[in-house]
Amino acid sequence: MSTKDKEKSNNEVTKPIVIKNATDLQRLKLEKLMKNPDKPVLIPDPPKAKSLPSAPDFVRNVMGSSAGAGSGEFHVYRHLRRKEYARQKFIQEKSEKEKLDEEYHNKIEANKKIAEDKTARKRAKRLKKKNKAKIKGKISKLDNNKQSMSSQSDSSSEDNDDKIQEFREKNIHKTEEQKGNT
Repeated sequence: MSTKDKEKSNNEVTKPIVIKNATDLQRLKLEKLMKNPDKPVLIPDPPKAKSLPSAPDFVRNVMGSSAGAGSGEFHVYRHLRRKEYARQKFIQEKSEKEKLDEEYHNKIEANKKIAEDKTARKRAKRLKKKNKAKIKGKISKLDNNKQSMSSQSDSSSEDNDDKIQEFREKNIHKTEEQKGNT
């Protein structure tokens, strides 16, 4: 290595990195992690659910902030009041969160049902189109056979006409049954 290369490598090491935005910060953190990939990474546990103690069943010092209470009792009252308000606020927030979760799950279920209904309608339409194409193909084959046979003999063409008519009637009944089922 030349002296210029050594100087450049030293400048890169000593040159402080300026973080201008969140992307730079994230890039810097990733580079730091990737310097030593064998080192275990500490992943913090998710925050635990907040829980407050239940309301006391029996309150021994029942007092208010009114006259007659000692000067030291007011602070005890204020502490109990603050504790009770915090408990009630927690209960309200918890019930609101449960309500929002329930609404979210109901919305997801409704969206799934709508998607399934759409899929079922499209499937029925596809099958109907497929059946029509099959019927058309069979009828055209019978018509082709009829034309080829009519050139051979007139008596056999009457039999083919009867077969085509029977086939059409059967398919009409099948399509009517399918419409009744859907």
